[in-house]
Amino acid sequence: MRTESFITALAIAALASSAGAQGTFKLTSKEAAAGVVMNAAQTFNGFGCTGANVSPSFAWSGAPAGTKSYALTMYDPDAPTGSGWWHWVVYNIPATAKGIPAGAGDAKSPKLPAGSVQGNTDFGTPGYGGPCPPAGDKPHRYIFTLYALKVDKMDIPAGATAAFVGFNINGNKLGAAAFTAVYGR
Repeated sequence: MRTESFITALAIAALASSAGAQGTFKLTSKEAAAGVVMNAAQTFNGFGCTGANVSPSFAWSGAPAGTKSYALTMYDPDAPTGSGWWHWVVYNIPATAKGIPAGAGDAKSPKLPAGSVQGNTDFGTPGYGGPCPPAGDKPHRYIFTLYALKVDKMDIPAGATAAFVGFNINGNKLGAAAFTAVYGR
């Protein structure tokens, strides 16, 4: 099962990389970058980690024609669960948005673009939950993916799992842009 999760994550990253390689759809962050170790400010505060748990900022450009909304996810395929770990799920981001400021992942923050919804993560609640791999484990990969969607809004029930949101994302996806940061302790 862990192998299937790894293959799925690689497929998502390959799709996103091919879109980025064509110079079309691109996702960037000031606080996180491809292959770079994430900062303590973005690290979870709990489970033995003492970070500030502040979600990174994001900017994007080059969305596919016909984009009507976006969804953003943060996924750790290396979590020792057999199915990885969903750290952040945001959907119904309006097509007019070109980014998200740092700290918007706080479930009480008004920083997300109007209409955006934060889905439940594997922490069991909505909002950003930063990296916190088991102590002594190899550094984990954190895949940030922005999906361009062909619908204005996904009608998803409150409390839906990240897998349910992901199913809806993939059923409405026009394209994706992604990068993978790392963190270990």
